[in-house]
Amino acid sequence: MSWAGPFQYDIGKSRNAQQVPAEVVFDDQVPTLLCLSHLRWSFVYQRPQHLMSRFARDYNVLFHEEPIPTEDAEPWLEVRPEENGVQVLIPRLPAGCEGEDATRVQRQLLDGYLEKLGVSDLLLWYYTPMSLAFSDHLAPGLIVYDCMDELSAFRGAPPELVEREVELMCRANLVFTGGYSLYEAKRQRHDNAHPFPSSVDVEHFAAARRPQHDPDDQAEIPHPRLGFYGVIDERLDIALIEQVARMRPDWQIVLVGPVVKIDPAELPQRDNIHYLGGKTYDELPQYLSGWDVAIMPFALNESTRFISPTKTPEYLAGGCPVVSTPITDVVRTYGDTGIVRIADSAEAFVAATEAALADAEDRDGLLAKADEILGDMSWDHTWSLMKEKMQCAI
Repeated sequence: MSWAGPFQYDIGKSRNAQQVPAEVVFDDQVPTLLCLSHLRWSFVYQRPQHLMSRFARDYNVLFHEEPIPTEDAEPWLEVRPEENGVQVLIPRLPAGCEGEDATRVQRQLLDGYLEKLGVSDLLLWYYTPMSLAFSDHLAPGLIVYDCMDELSAFRGAPPELVEREVELMCRANLVFTGGYSLYEAKRQRHDNAHPFPSSVDVEHFAAARRPQHDPDDQAEIPHPRLGFYGVIDERLDIALIEQVARMRPDWQIVLVGPVVKIDPAELPQRDNIHYLGGKTYDELPQYLSGWDVAIMPFALNESTRFISPTKTPEYLAGGCPVVSTPITDVVRTYGDTGIVRIADSAEAFVAATEAALADAEDRDGLLAKADEILGDMSWDHTWSLMKEKMQCAI
């Protein structure tokens, strides 16, 4: 089947809407930043959401996601306005629209919407090189590649991703990385690369330092609680989690987050391991407030080799001592702080957690250290520095 267009542009909830409603704001006097992402805006609130919500103060921000199937016979573009001014764009492709057809249709949908808005001053911001396939014909004033992870090392990565990244590196004016390890891996491939490790919204997570309502699904779990929030996938060391739970049955391990790319049946099942599912960004401080120690039990594998977990400064902003496996960027940034303890085995993890529980008894000292460490790690500060680099590159 051939899809030739023109296609429909569904704004908000009305499938047949053809006009941009009042809640979608487009200012033709400011530049448009088109962010091309492999992550969904409504999945887990992390680096792209923090940055794009801030860029929306100065730009028209279009956040383009990967396609979702539709039962309709023709492709269409879902446009969802967010409260912060970001417009989320989701191509909806019918059955059979795959491969080169899908690439061509996404290009047509994107071109049509940019034309509909009257975009003239365009910047491109890539989170995935795979989006080049339908956007490489655009002529932006600036191309930024914000490399937040080594995506080629993740389970299920497309085999052509490495080649696409080489092409994106050649096209980009500016490369940001999500941590220092990733920067060291990419810096020889681009002469305008800059590391911007994980930042934190201190005010948001500092709410966990004050008494919070313990969420219903956590309220009946005894203490001490060892808590983790984030995506539960191949990056977690599920064997380590099971070992710690078995070694200390009096400790309760609370895991908050969606299970992705692994079979839930493979997860360890014990009375003191609690899977609470995904939560919203606004709910996280409530859960964090009820933990005695925050944990980062990451596996040491190719998919974690370059990660710089955003949750590290978030846990500290919430006033919680942290125990982590020896992730390079965690050790580099926090290993000597005394309130982020590093453990490379189940036995060491138990010992480090015992020490962290003791640390928590000196709450004033813990909070003072956390505040000193966090310093200028705010997302506002990172966003401002990124804008400066962008202005210099234009």
